[in-house]
Amino acid sequence: MTTVVVVKKAGQIAIAADTLVTFGDTMLSKRYEDNTKIFKVDTDAGPTYIGMAGTVAHFPVLRKAMGSMPREILKLHGKDDVFDTFTKLHPYLKDNFFLQTKEEDSDPYESSQFSVVLANSSGIYGLYSYREVFEFKEFWGIGSGRSFALGAMHASYNRLKTAREVAEAGITAGCEFDRNSALPFDVFTVKAKDAK
Repeated sequence: MTTVVVVKKAGQIAIAADTLVTFGDTMLSKRYEDNTKIFKVDTDAGPTYIGMAGTVAHFPVLRKAMGSMPREILKLHGKDDVFDTFTKLHPYLKDNFFLQTKEEDSDPYESSQFSVVLANSSGIYGLYSYREVFEFKEFWGIGSGRSFALGAMHASYNRLKTAREVAEAGITAGCEFDRNSALPFDVFTVKAKDAK
């Protein structure tokens, strides 16, 4: 699947992702295709970097859908803003991109079928399939390599100086130990809004 991490530290916000795509037993590395798993969305409050885990089909769909949203609706700088934007995005994904929303008969809500992390000057956020949103204080990871990445970031957070360094430690660990993640990785940083 993937490894994607977000980190907040020392006035810096970082997001990083591996670049491997898999189709069953077949691997498609960055050598053969530009497999970026992070895309940038410009909003009135500044840029937001979005990384995803899930089926490869989600990447172009979410990028296109968010790119076509009016800027006044596209708000991602706060936990409630992320929730509101993705709640408005859900019916659009169903109607225009044929999102299949059912996972289990006992589901409490329709699923958006993906996990997303967001990084912008206001903080780092995670969004899951029922549009539940978390705002993380230090770091988080998604994808099949997340447990390795979380361990590495936990071990290095107090030792390393910047969010970027911690994110790189997490991605490197995910790529080292998860069979569905591989180098090289992409990393992006922004200055935190509350940075001095």
